[in-house]
Amino acid sequence: MVCAASVTLFRYTTMAFARPTVLPDPTFYPSPRDAIGAPRERLAYVAAIDPTSKRPDALDAIDVDPASARYGQRVSRLEMPNAGDELHHFGWNACSATLCPYAAHPHVDRRYLVVPGLRSSRIHIIDTKPDPSQPRIVKVIEPDVMAKKAGYSRPHTVHCGPEGIYISALGNPAGDGPGGVLLLDHNSFDIIGAWERDRGPQVLAYDIWWNLGFDTAITSEWGTPNTIEQGLDLDVLTSKRYGRAIHLWDLRTRKHQQTLPVGENDQMVLELRPAHDPSRPYGFVGVVVNVGDLSSSIWLWRRTGNGRGKWEFNKVIEIPAEPADPDDLPPALKPFKAVPPLVSDIDLTLDDQTLYVSCWGTGELRRYDVSSPDRPVLVDSVYLGGIVRRAPHPAGGSLNGGPQMVEVSRDGQRVYVTNSLYASWDAQFYPEGIRGWMVKLDAKPGKPLAVDPRFFPDFGTHRPHQVRLQGGDASSDSYCFPSS
Repeated sequence: MVCAASVTLFRYTTMAFARPTVLPDPTFYPSPRDAIGAPRERLAYVAAIDPTSKRPDALDAIDVDPASARYGQRVSRLEMPNAGDELHHFGWNACSATLCPYAAHPHVDRRYLVVPGLRSSRIHIIDTKPDPSQPRIVKVIEPDVMAKKAGYSRPHTVHCGPEGIYISALGNPAGDGPGGVLLLDHNSFDIIGAWERDRGPQVLAYDIWWNLGFDTAITSEWGTPNTIEQGLDLDVLTSKRYGRAIHLWDLRTRKHQQTLPVGENDQMVLELRPAHDPSRPYGFVGVVVNVGDLSSSIWLWRRTGNGRGKWEFNKVIEIPAEPADPDDLPPALKPFKAVPPLVSDIDLTLDDQTLYVSCWGTGELRRYDVSSPDRPVLVDSVYLGGIVRRAPHPAGGSLNGGPQMVEVSRDGQRVYVTNSLYASWDAQFYPEGIRGWMVKLDAKPGKPLAVDPRFFPDFGTHRPHQVRLQGGDASSDSYCFPSS
């Protein structure tokens, strides 16, 4: 059996007879506890979207080193070869999951960003070396290749796994279901094919992640491309045809095992955040809206009996809508006389103790203590933007848009937030147009969340979406060994 000590041997041994010829990437760590002590990030990579689809989207490199003269500024912008990609949830080619003993790839390094275009179905492979501040495109996978090799389109989320790169996809090339997961090779970036061997009743797709210690993959549900690309379809919403469940899979055999539904009125089950410690069989998922009262919610999946019992799925957080004057609301919300929270992203710190929740509608970023995962406690929150509130930033004045994508540093002390969701949805909920912004908050232990007044990058006409931190962050790595 390979243990954490054997992985450490690769990196730290000084014995001549045990000295390796290939060292693992120093940003890979056996356990979440080890990763918490990693060096601080100096760059953030941000997907920057042109909402008009007339100019190419871009990958911006933002200086996040407070000692730098360029702190809070864009240091480079890498434009994509085509317009209209709508860059979305990108990820690394490799991460700490490559240290898993059953499918180890210790020779692979965290070098390439895999950046999908949600609308174009292109996948861009971007090299961050030799100069991390000046990344470059080395390969583009065209949509017809994905369609031919995997049968999917509209790639959404990228996760580096033990045996390859997993990419969720929302649908087939015609824009209908089923959506699913495809696998890319770590080294060549060739599409291996569709991941599922038996999908069972699963049709809708969104995110994929896993509880590695229990050989269980989890997928969530949004909608097919034809039901989301033109904006929120109220007919689909009220007829409850958006996503309403998560799916459990056997990670090794790639077979569907179980469907766990949310409540009768809950719609759009999006971001999956499993516990980072692989000995903990649980995780959280955000649900965007309840069509009965416009609330949002967070649900917990959990395996009982110390990980040997059955899987359970329960709502553990409910966030109510806020009453509002119809005159202050966009047309889609006027009849409801309320602002829905519209929880669009969540993020879990590496110690599994704190959960951040983005409420894109109300403009609130919430912080919960989830040390007891079935009994979360709201610790504090910060308002930035919002449909009605327009809460200001010290360096940016009144903001529109709201906290959308949220990323947390490996040590849990810095939180980065951007404000654009998806161009067609931005237009519905913020019809006056969104000025793109990115905010950094300090999250020091025992102190309230605090907005950094020095950090407010200018994205020009583009809008920022997904953030990845150099060396890794709280939502880019999976760990093979427990922290204790």
